[in-house]
Amino acid sequence: MGRKRPSGTRASPGKAQAGADQATAFEFFNEIGIIGQLGSNRMQRALPHGLNQSQFSVLNWFVRVDDQATPTRLARAFQVTRGAMTNTLAKLSSKGFIEVAPDPESGRSKIVTLTAEGRIAREAALAALGGDLDEFLAAFPAGRLKKVLPLLREARAYLDAARD
Repeated sequence: MGRKRPSGTRASPGKAQAGADQATAFEFFNEIGIIGQLGSNRMQRALPHGLNQSQFSVLNWFVRVDDQATPTRLARAFQVTRGAMTNTLAKLSSKGFIEVAPDPESGRSKIVTLTAEGRIAREAALAALGGDLDEFLAAFPAGRLKKVLPLLREARAYLDAARD
């Protein structure tokens, strides 16, 4: 840890402020973590097609980011092991929501592609969440949410870039 101060002395305002700022940063991440857990649990109860949160997240990633990817790219994007991603992809493939095919440029790699059924399942999941989202919007109108989205996106982008 840090050096001990002689008794009766106070930390410099700079150190005290740094400690308070670190506490604020921790509180920020703690609140996001709790919100993420509560939101995920609520979402899980509403997801159709036997989807779980991980499977829905992969479908959502395909719609938001790219319509095809390697399993390695997906594992990296979700910060899970290749084995965990392979398991999620196998379940999505068995439901017909993705297709996994050999990569024509590499004999060892695979290419995962979102199917039309997968896109429909993602849209059905969003529709199933509609009631929960409407309830949330009654307490937190979209105008208020739009004010915090830039900060959250900036924090996400920073953390994404700094993860390696």
